[in-house]
Amino acid sequence: MKFVSYIKEDHEQLAMLSNGILYDTDRLHPDMPQTMTLLLNYWDDLMPLSAAIQRKLDNGEVTNVRGTAIENVQLLAPVPHPPSCRDGYAFRQHVAAARRNRKVDMIPEFDQYPIFYFTNHHSIQGAGDVFCMPDHFEKLDFELEAAVVISKPCRNVTAAEADEYIAGLMIMNDMSARRLQMEEMLLNLGPAKGKDFSTAIGPMLVTPDELQQFEVPCKEGHTGKSWNLTMTCSVNGKEVSRGNLADMDWTFAEIIERASYGVTLFPGDVIGSGTVGTGCFLELNGTGKLNDSNYQEQWLQEGDVVEMEIDGLGKLSNTMVREESELSLFAVKKK
Repeated sequence: MKFVSYIKEDHEQLAMLSNGILYDTDRLHPDMPQTMTLLLNYWDDLMPLSAAIQRKLDNGEVTNVRGTAIENVQLLAPVPHPPSCRDGYAFRQHVAAARRNRKVDMIPEFDQYPIFYFTNHHSIQGAGDVFCMPDHFEKLDFELEAAVVISKPCRNVTAAEADEYIAGLMIMNDMSARRLQMEEMLLNLGPAKGKDFSTAIGPMLVTPDELQQFEVPCKEGHTGKSWNLTMTCSVNGKEVSRGNLADMDWTFAEIIERASYGVTLFPGDVIGSGTVGTGCFLELNGTGKLNDSNYQEQWLQEGDVVEMEIDGLGKLSNTMVREESELSLFAVKKK
């Protein structure tokens, strides 16, 4: 199934996507909820019904419900109000390149256990404008990622069973203000203000059954599902990043195992993969300067359009917009 959340008459509306057309879930069947939150909280109960409806939609058997083209609506994040958002660090290629560019050795702990950080779940957004303060434009960056959503409560889950708790996958753009991030993390705490202003996810939540044809074995020595899905990012129509979700070293299942250790994960919790190799300007600029001392750094600017695509998960488009404020944290920093 493909689930989309959008704005309808100033309210959140859940829809199912079929052949580019959105169909409101509560109009498809009286037992289907109007919001993603309700769907996730009754996930196991509603999945058989949802699957039957999706089949009818795809076969053109639903004639009593009028749909809306997806390009004609204002999209929200598929999960507009996640209880939490964690972001992983699963691609060894990205981590190794970033450390090489800083002229430091690869950290051995990367291969011992998956890690993640908490970001601001209240700043989750879907496609559309990303509002940035002046300080955010000091080395503003995208991060090309995928994310999963938890479908039901789980605690102390093993990696061998963790895939059962994944409602679906979607694209994630973990926006980053690098100057703020670099300054803060000198104090070995964070990331905080360099990350908390926006994380874009979308455009839809795709259930794992839709991606079975893309499943491939995970990396040797690891446990969990892996998918051969090409990932790209373009800025103003020019491709700047390309990778593959199958390059994840740590699987989502392994990240869930660690995240749920002694902690209950809840329906709607979002967990990102971390950045794919070549998946941000920070890495690309570092590699460019390593190979060419005259390399010109590139960062996102006001008005830039960032488009991310992942096979089977659609396209997520965001435009960088300047907020109407000149307040600067750098300006008030103590000397």
